[in-house]
Amino acid sequence: MFSLNLFALTQARLPLAMQAELILRIVIAAFCGACVGIERGRRFKDAGIRTHCMVACSAAVMVIISKYGFTDLVDAAGNVFPGVRGADPARIAAQIVSGISFLGVGVIYRDRRNSTKGLTTAAGIWAVAGIGMAIGAGLYVIGVFTTIFVLTLQIFMHKSFFLQDRYSVSQKLDFVAQDDGDTLDRLNALLEGRKIAVVENKVERAGNMIHCRYLLRMSSEQNTQAITSEMLKDPGVRTVDWSEPG
Repeated sequence: MFSLNLFALTQARLPLAMQAELILRIVIAAFCGACVGIERGRRFKDAGIRTHCMVACSAAVMVIISKYGFTDLVDAAGNVFPGVRGADPARIAAQIVSGISFLGVGVIYRDRRNSTKGLTTAAGIWAVAGIGMAIGAGLYVIGVFTTIFVLTLQIFMHKSFFLQDRYSVSQKLDFVAQDDGDTLDRLNALLEGRKIAVVENKVERAGNMIHCRYLLRMSSEQNTQAITSEMLKDPGVRTVDWSEPG
């Protein structure tokens, strides 16, 4: 009966219209995070759209909890319920926000292709912490909605090609070509035409030959054999070798 009274009190202090506005805040925060993620993805950063969405969404949930999550500690007249006088639940919530970060760090790593993995998983762990805080604070509608919203972000954005980061694979490209003044420009144009980004490059010249070492970022759908065949069609190219970043 006491828990039901607390639920009724919470709903009285946060009517459905107000909770709808709080949900809108979460959606807007996620949208803003996605905008930042798109920009970062186009600049070849590891943390992309989904990661920024999750972090922005989670941060919004935690701020909402900090502002509205503890109204059930006092009655309508502002009197503190017996047994909770002097309690500071916001302090406990703050420790959860900072402490859960250490758990997220444990799932982030770099693979043999020099790509960072686990960022979205770490953001998801942080999001789940926010969801748990929402439910624990009695914001049931906010917590359940955030759960559904985060799952939708994870599933939809993982399968949607339009929303995926375009440059997700790193590769090293070494090639030797004749230094006739135009060969390098033609090869760079070939890579640019295939939507392959040159992150780093090193060119060594010896006589009339050049040895180029490129670090590339490209989509997983790119076929290195097809790229090699196109490069070898250029009369100035002698050898082409691919390797994974070490």
